[in-house]
Amino acid sequence: MTQRTICVLGLGYIGLPTASFLATKGYAVLGVDIAPGVVETINRAEIHIREPDLDILVKSAVQSGRLKAQVEPAPADVFIIAVPTPLREDKDADLSAVRDAVAAIAPHVRPGNLVVLESTSPVGTTEHLVAGGLRLAGVDMGEIHVAHCPERVLPGRILVELIQNDRIVGGVDEAATAAAAAFYREFVNGEVLETTAATAELAKLAENTYRDVNIALANELSMISDRFDVDVFELIGLANRHPRVDILRPGPGVGGHCIAVDPWFIVSQAREEARLIRTAREVNDRKPGWVLDKVRQKAARFRRPAIACLGLAFKADVDDLRESPALHIVRALREADLGDLLVVEPNLRRSDEFDLVPLEAAVERADIVLLLVDHRAFRRLKPAKLQEKVLIDTRGMWR
Repeated sequence: MTQRTICVLGLGYIGLPTASFLATKGYAVLGVDIAPGVVETINRAEIHIREPDLDILVKSAVQSGRLKAQVEPAPADVFIIAVPTPLREDKDADLSAVRDAVAAIAPHVRPGNLVVLESTSPVGTTEHLVAGGLRLAGVDMGEIHVAHCPERVLPGRILVELIQNDRIVGGVDEAATAAAAAFYREFVNGEVLETTAATAELAKLAENTYRDVNIALANELSMISDRFDVDVFELIGLANRHPRVDILRPGPGVGGHCIAVDPWFIVSQAREEARLIRTAREVNDRKPGWVLDKVRQKAARFRRPAIACLGLAFKADVDDLRESPALHIVRALREADLGDLLVVEPNLRRSDEFDLVPLEAAVERADIVLLLVDHRAFRRLKPAKLQEKVLIDTRGMWR
């Protein structure tokens, strides 16, 4: 099966790279986003998110005439849904964006179309919310293929991993699986693995849950080590000399839209069974408060210290603030009013919440230097600049 016209719904960290890449591969691509500002930016061949080489790709795709953006979908051969699926306050998935996307494309879906949900979702979303939603909207599902193909890319490497990574494809029936797999094999260099929609959904959740549980062990060890006045980074380095041990490095918590969110999708659907998964999530969610207590203890030595907060992003060398423990900690510091905050985030041009300060200026003025994200820019800081500062290094960068 060969499709030439593609409609991508959601032009964020997954949708925009996907739409741009497909356009450069020769497809006619319509990118859809509910934010007019995002649409206008893309149609100017510019980008609204930070990702290496994405600006070049978008410019090429738009100037070729094969990528355009608008706020409403239109008929296409393939519909790719790549909208946010955040957590609600009760830790259940907010699937309203998926529901809205399905409603938006329903008038345009025609026999022979392929509808793919790439958004990470709880088990059953593809079958019940996407296929079921189209059916309820009056779409004749006899020749419509609906499948789930979860994104599996790492921010900072999206354009590489979009092509090179293996992809899991699961349809609501065998025909849908085959149709979706044929589509992805047209442009993915990695292996395309066929399964069911439910298995594909749970596989993506399992991948990020595995990482979350292992990070929780590292974070818990960091708190235990502190109790015994042990350097956790030395501890982990020594333990990892065992040939079958590979403990991860701790940090101030866990962030990003995937690892900090996806395990809760499993917990919400299997509360009795997912006990280890829930505990790991609670350990990682507790870590920012533990870091805040450490800052509070150090700040008590001063009348009103200047606190340099290095990093707001959820991981190194990206501008993504989603579920960021660093952002949570800086907000909590502001609320606690422990001192004068000097906030540094080299990957953001500006912040709606904080007045960003250049790194050298912040460190020079600071009494306390709190490292929250191990950005490359921070690694270039000369050690002499940190002398006589109180250091709280949550990443082990300055051991």
